[in-house]
Amino acid sequence: MMKKGIRIVGIAIICIGIIVGYYYYLSNHGKKDVENSTEISKVDEALSRDLAKDYPPTPREVVKFYNKLLQCFYNEDCSKSEIEELGGQARLLMDDALLANNPKEQYLTLLESDIQDSKDKGKTISDTTVANSSDIKYQKVKGEECAYVTASYFVKEGNSYTRTYEEYVLRKDTNKQWKILGYQLTKGDSSDE
Repeated sequence: MMKKGIRIVGIAIICIGIIVGYYYYLSNHGKKDVENSTEISKVDEALSRDLAKDYPPTPREVVKFYNKLLQCFYNEDCSKSEIEELGGQARLLMDDALLANNPKEQYLTLLESDIQDSKDKGKTISDTTVANSSDIKYQKVKGEECAYVTASYFVKEGNSYTRTYEEYVLRKDTNKQWKILGYQLTKGDSSDE
């Protein structure tokens, strides 16, 4: 009888230990989920990229990152300082010739004006697409390596949507980094629509 009582007490202690351990696990597991669920904003994500150490390696990746910056400009509520920082990131993707034609202060003034105009019209960039790597055209122009990358933008304005296409011209600089030399609106591929 005494052995049976010791066995029951032992089983009870083990059960209580399991219940307490499971409760502890659940209560701490929930805290970790809350800590891990803190999301970084798109603006903070774009600003956290150190282009000096992590520059996009291909023309396609340069345009994709530039498009992330555009979505931050036109889709997020950025403060003036965030627009300046994002603009700084965008300028790091630009070729010296493009930078020379767009001095920093002038670029930021025009950018802020364009962002405000888009917000006043209720315009946002719903989606961006960059051409596949196999669709990028490479060419030597005056002895310099250039790449032509097409991107499409699905823009919402009020209740209507439009798709626009831009062709980006990128040039490899002396550090072997692809920089945006210019871009222009183009007609899209009808198979895309």
